[in-house]
Amino acid sequence: MDNCAVILAGGEGKRMKSNMPKPMSQVLCKPMLQWVIESVRKSGIEDICVVKGFKKECIEEFVEKLPYRVETVYQSERLGTGHAVMMAKEFLARHSGNVVILNGDAPFMDSETISEALKLHTEKKSVATVISAKVSDPTGYGRIIRDSEGNFLKIVEQKDGSPQELAVDEVNSGAFWFDCQKLLSVLGEIKSNNNAKEYYLPDALEILHNKKENVTAFTASNPDTVLGANDPEQLQELNNIARTKGYK
Repeated sequence: MDNCAVILAGGEGKRMKSNMPKPMSQVLCKPMLQWVIESVRKSGIEDICVVKGFKKECIEEFVEKLPYRVETVYQSERLGTGHAVMMAKEFLARHSGNVVILNGDAPFMDSETISEALKLHTEKKSVATVISAKVSDPTGYGRIIRDSEGNFLKIVEQKDGSPQELAVDEVNSGAFWFDCQKLLSVLGEIKSNNNAKEYYLPDALEILHNKKENVTAFTASNPDTVLGANDPEQLQELNNIARTKGYK
C-alpha cells in the first residue's frame, strides 16, 4: 500500500504584501513550504505532489533545487481547497493507499502528528481522517463537531455555526488523511454552492459520512499545527514562536 502526500501551495496571500506565493514566505529563513515537505518526508512519505498556483515559477524553481524529487501540478484558478485537490487527480489515481493533504503555509504541522493521525486512520479503518487541535481561541476556524460518544459528525465553519457549535474549541487544522480511491470517488460531488463559489475539501468528509463511510478526527497534541500566516504580523508571530519553542 503506497501512501503519498498532496501539499496545497497555490495561494497568493494578498495581505502578505509580497510578490511570491504565500507558502514561500519564510519562517527562520526557510520557506513555510519547506517546513511542510520536510515533515512529510520525516514521517516516511517520499511521494509528494505540490499544487502550485500564484507565481507558479517560484514553486517550480524551489522544487527543482531540492535534493529529492517532488512532483507539481498547476491550479490555474484558485477555486478552493477541493478544487486544488482536483488538480492532483492523476497523481492520486496512481496510488492505492492513503494520501495526507496538507497546507503549504502551516509550518508547524510536524511529522509526529502526521504519523499518529495515520495510525488512528488505519486502526479505525477510516476512509477519511481530519487532523484537529484544541486551541484557546477558535475564532475563525472550522469547528469539529462530534456526537455524544465522541465520534466525528461534521466540520462547521465560523460563519455557519450556532452559538453552541462556535463554543467548541476543537478546530480543523486543514490537514486530512484520505483513502486515495475513496477521495477520488467523491471529488466530483463537491459543489461550489456557497457564497465564495469555491470547492471546499472538508465537504468530502460530509459526503463520505453521509454514504455511511467511516470518518474520524485525530486531535493533535500540539495546537501549533493549525497555525498559519495571512499577513506580515502573523508571519512575524510564527517566527517568534519558532524561536521561542525551538522549532527547526
